[in-house]
Amino acid sequence: MAIIRITKEFQFEMAHALLGYDGPCKNIHGHSYKLDVTVKGDVKEGTSDSDEGMVVDFGIIKDIVKKLIVDEYDHSLVLNDKMKVDKAQFDFMNKLIIVPFQPTCELLLFHFADLIKSKLPSHIQLHSLMLRETPTSYAEWFAADN
Repeated sequence: MAIIRITKEFQFEMAHALLGYDGPCKNIHGHSYKLDVTVKGDVKEGTSDSDEGMVVDFGIIKDIVKKLIVDEYDHSLVLNDKMKVDKAQFDFMNKLIIVPFQPTCELLLFHFADLIKSKLPSHIQLHSLMLRETPTSYAEWFAADN
């Protein structure tokens, strides 16, 4: 059977600030992110499994991405660890995420790809990710390029 790609869409709200950026994005601000996760694999045939006729149940992709990305990053503030943030100043927040990179759309995609790839069932592959930061701006990650 031919390889098929399937895509599951996700949404989350997240704030960030870009260290050293020469523009307004150096300030804490938020986005309504949309993440498309595309995986590929063979369609299951000739079994009596409940996922017969599928590459993978969309629910499996949903569970992985929800746990690793949506539940973690939704309504969070993400900052670069080089900002030397005094976490005590953010005690009122329970979702401050400090990352070892500039939290741009592009670098978040690399990070998300690594997280997702580590948890996918062995019979499917991560094909691509698209992270939409605004209605007119997005970044894409393709496994073939990496």
